[in-house]
Amino acid sequence: MKEEKKKAIMDCTTFDELLDAEYGSLGSPERMKFEAEAEAFCLAETLKEQRRLAGLTQQELADKIGTKKSYISKLENGHADVQLSTLFRIFAGLGKRVSVAIL
Repeated sequence: MKEEKKKAIMDCTTFDELLDAEYGSLGSPERMKFEAEAEAFCLAETLKEQRRLAGLTQQELADKIGTKKSYISKLENGHADVQLSTLFRIFAGLGKRVSVAIL
């Protein structure tokens, strides 16, 4: 890491300042990439947690919604994109509803 960037990170006093120093300001390509990856990670972790709370294996969830275990695994590990209709189907299979908010 370059010394200038290290210093900028060490001088941060808020989380927003840290994000700006590490990934660039809001709207920059690097920051948008980071935020998209962070959101995908959060969704993957939510899926994994809800599946476990429902007491289902990846295979059981896949069978319940008509997909493959490997697809559920890829989603939970952040290695696949998911269509909105599939996301609704997955969470319905877990006895949950998905709500989308545009902020």
